[in-house]
Amino acid sequence: MPSNISGSYDYDVIIVGGGIAGMQASLDLADQGFKVAIMESDASIGGKMIRLDKVFPTLDCASCITTPKMAAVAHHRNISIITMCDLQSVEKSNGLFKTKFIQRPRYVNTHLCIGCRQCEYACPVLVPDEEQRGLSARKAIYIPFSNAIPQIALLDVESCTLCGKCSRVCPTHAVDYFQQPESLELKAKAVILATGYQLLEEFPKRAYGEAADNPNVINALHLERIIAPTGPYMRILRPGDGKEPEKLAFILCAGSRDETLGVPYCSRVCCMYSIKNALLIRHELPNIQISIFYIDLRAFGKNYEQFLRKAKEEGIRFVKAKPTIKVSTPGQGVILRYEDQEGTEGMAEEEFDLAVLSLAVIPAWSPEGRVAVAMDEYGFMAPDSPKAAPTLTEMEGVFIAGMASGPKDIVDTIIEAGAAAMEASDYIKKLDKDISLAA
Repeated sequence: MPSNISGSYDYDVIIVGGGIAGMQASLDLADQGFKVAIMESDASIGGKMIRLDKVFPTLDCASCITTPKMAAVAHHRNISIITMCDLQSVEKSNGLFKTKFIQRPRYVNTHLCIGCRQCEYACPVLVPDEEQRGLSARKAIYIPFSNAIPQIALLDVESCTLCGKCSRVCPTHAVDYFQQPESLELKAKAVILATGYQLLEEFPKRAYGEAADNPNVINALHLERIIAPTGPYMRILRPGDGKEPEKLAFILCAGSRDETLGVPYCSRVCCMYSIKNALLIRHELPNIQISIFYIDLRAFGKNYEQFLRKAKEEGIRFVKAKPTIKVSTPGQGVILRYEDQEGTEGMAEEEFDLAVLSLAVIPAWSPEGRVAVAMDEYGFMAPDSPKAAPTLTEMEGVFIAGMASGPKDIVDTIIEAGAAAMEASDYIKKLDKDISLAA
């Protein structure tokens, strides 16, 4: 432990990532009196969880859990939120971490914008809304979603026609077409990396070729938006033609447990969120036929086994098979070809209105060349002692939490975020004690 710190510091802890792990860690630290900065690459904090409909196995509203936490972070006097930031480097010198970020421009002055959305209403341009997974439209200047934090508009310069309507109606003159990226340098005593995950989006094209072009072949995050009350359709419809599906298939391990794709591991959450969504859809559409195609069912958490049994009792069909998708007419049904490993019929073909792929979970961000922490063979950040201290890294004072270190569910993510916060707290207290003794 260093006995001296040269120079001043901006924050006690910098947390990279504003998802559920980053927010939980920030609140745990801020409540202890530490000054915390959340550096988020997105335009809003909330991460993947704020985009979900419900959580398993309780079927509680994801937004009802996440939105109050987002508000608590935003209103905490010890927490600063800086969005649209990309971490470039973390260097340690004389007990302090110097971090460098690039803040991408919003083309809206964050100090002037009041979130009135007048610019959004005036904008004549409509483009696919990535918040709704491209299933509905948004304006070229917009607030990402209704409960985004911060409530500050964002201009999509790739879609903007420079008509000037947004600038003319803005009551505070916040629109700034000439904003440039900014370099930020912040110093802190500790760093927590909570950079989350992404899905293996290229899997469908690699595995199914032209069949993946069918708009009725979607992934789990598409489905989360479709079934959400704030989703693009406000009811369950298939994207290809707006038809209410009568037969739906979930395909688990789509890219997971596949050495040819470099993802031989289990993504851990796919079985349970597929069962969760199957139950939600069954409750919404009682007559729908739902099949879940799986390799193995892994219900390992508290009440997960009971949740699985409930799905079976409610008529969800489970088929032990790994199907392939046959080429079919885009916008029409999805034909699956499979061999039921527990049945006696051999190879079978079956048509579904909608197929949902549980894509593999992969790291959202790589520390390589930016911060000196180890990675495992799959690109996740590797803890220094996985069993004894899963949030510690080989770089003293840098901690990891959530899916940055590997696939895990929301419960484990929150627990790990709390552990990272306490490790950071202990580290800073020891550092401050050493400084006072040295003085």
